[in-house]
Amino acid sequence: MNYENLSSLVKSGQKALAKGPIALILAEDAVELKSTLEHHLKLGFCSVILFGGADVELPEELAEQVHFVRHDMRESGAAAHVVNRVAAACPGLWIYYCYNTEYLFYPFCESRTIGELLAFNTEERRDTVLTYVVDIYARNLNDHPEAVSLETACLDRSGYYALGRKRKDGEFEERQLDFYGGLRWRFEEHIPKARRRIDRVSIFKAIPGIELRPDYTFNLPEYNTYSCPWHHNVTAAVCSFRAAKALRRNPGSRSDIDTFHWHNSVHFDWTSQQLLDLGLIEPGQWF
Repeated sequence: MNYENLSSLVKSGQKALAKGPIALILAEDAVELKSTLEHHLKLGFCSVILFGGADVELPEELAEQVHFVRHDMRESGAAAHVVNRVAAACPGLWIYYCYNTEYLFYPFCESRTIGELLAFNTEERRDTVLTYVVDIYARNLNDHPEAVSLETACLDRSGYYALGRKRKDGEFEERQLDFYGGLRWRFEEHIPKARRRIDRVSIFKAIPGIELRPDYTFNLPEYNTYSCPWHHNVTAAVCSFRAAKALRRNPGSRSDIDTFHWHNSVHFDWTSQQLLDLGLIEPGQWF
């Protein structure tokens, strides 16, 4: 079903917002839109909702499976605005959000649905799943000038690290870390400091008053933690071409970068097992 704007979805989108988990796909352009939607449909989301501006159209073959909302995702603060409006409209439901050219992977996602993962997470008394944005990029930029290629996608096998997250008073937040790595680390001179982190709470349970902030953290501290106090919890990855696209589209960085490939690049095989082996996602007690 199509909606003319976000307000229309919130007011009359009972079918789209009736049952979770819900996937919100925030399309900043039309690149790999079909593959992004198909990937998340296969994971078993009860509802997949696409948001896009005038240059984005829902692929015709997916029209019966995806709800489409006309909303310009290139406006400042658009992501947080959309997520917060939807969360306020469906308290109690699980919500996931990502941009186009981003693909969610969690442990054993090839054989277990997103609903099974979140049922387990609920039993663990967790209302969020921390995700890491793992940068992926085309092997050869001459063949793929926008750095997007599903067939030749690569990722960094090392170079990831975390620092303690501090409050305004200088004290460290409990069970919160700032994570770094990937293209945002290797080409940090081209990335604003506020956008260098790769941690993102992409999966959360909507509750009254919860708000996503522009830096991809929430206004409730517990929602920003990487695990509960008593043991490790499951984490996931959002494998993303978004940073590579931005670095290639920005005139300053484009002229300085002729390849993203380096000695620690490996071919991405599009499996959760590879991400587990590299230590980029954590199964916790997830069996």
